Formats: sequence, C-alpha cells, structure tokens
Amino acid sequence: MKKIKICGLKRREDIEYVNKYQPDYIGFVFAGKKRKLTYDQVVDLKKYLTSSIQVVGVFVNEDISFVEKLVKEHVIDLVQLHGQEDQKYIQALKEKVDVSIIKAIQIKNEDSFNEHYDVDYYLYDHGTGGTGESFDWSMLKEGDKPVFLAGGINLLNIDDALKKNVYALDVSSGVETDGFKDEKKIKKIVKILQKKLA
Repeated sequence: MKKIKICGLKRREDIEYVNKYQPDYIGFVFAGKKRKLTYDQVVDLKKYLTSSIQVVGVFVNEDISFVEKLVKEHVIDLVQLHGQEDQKYIQALKEKVDVSIIKAIQIKNEDSFNEHYDVDYYLYDHGTGGTGESFDWSMLKEGDKPVFLAGGINLLNIDDALKKNVYALDVSSGVETDGFKDEKKIKKIVKILQKKLA
C-alpha cells in the first residue's frame, strides 16, 4: 500500500489539516527560503501534531549535530537529506542517530538511478527539490531501496503517480494555493490514495 507524505508544513493550520486527514508522513523543511522553519517553530508545531503521523526533517548539507539534536529530542522521526551529502556524511550521521534516513536523488537522466547510498529510502525528485516540477516518470527504475516519488505531484497527475511502483508519494506544492497549504487539496489527495488503495 502506497504511503503519502505532505511536505513543507509551516503553520498551525497546516497541522490541523493533516491531523484531520491523516497522511502517513509530514515534512518540516530546515533549508531553502520558501518553506524553511527554525528549531523553535518546529518544536512548537510538533506539539499539536497527532502522534500517529511520522515527522520527516528535511535538510540540505546540515551540520550533523543539529540533526542529531532534533532526533534525540524526538522532534523528528526520520531524516531526509536533500543536498550533496555523500556516503561519508551518511555514515557519520548513522553513528549519531538510529532513525530511518531518506536520501534525495536529483533525476536528470537515466544514469541518475545508478547512485547508491547506505540509507533506508531514496527520494527521486526533479532538480534540487521544491520546484513543483516532475521529472520524466517513464524513466523510473526499480532501485535497491523503497522510493519516495516527489516533484510536481498534484491532483491532475496523481493517478499516473499511483501507477508507479514506489513506496510513497511526496506532495508539497501540489496541495498549495498561493504558496500556502490548502485544506481542500490535502483532503482530496489523501482521499484519492485511501480510496484507490482500500
């Protein structure tokens, strides 16, 4: 059964939406500009989140000590690495934390699928992430790890995304209106998954 992750939550209202519709994962972003949150903001938002939803912390070339702090304080449940983190970085992180790690891979061409890391999941995305654009899903190959499919998934292409052999769908801009999470879109996309997979 495919899982769904709603990424880039920023507001108390966003937490209320996901509590109501129950995706499997939500993502708090600690990088970039548009959706970046601080430690204090995430700690505050997490207080209102129902415990059945797992929290993914999204990082880009972050200092390992900060990631470790968030894990050990139970602020996040999984780590998503969305930068140029290499196997040396991943190994150092694994020595500090004992949670699942997702490594994002930019899909530029078919050779992109040849990247391998000692992690629990891959996340295949268009470009550096947060672009709201999809890569050519016809290139998708079965990897040696379960895959989160990201990049431009929305209500118009969700049916195509559901046909792909991936572990989870990662949605962010596809459930936003004017840059903010939209309750109606979150409801629709989660309901579509639940209906298709019931």
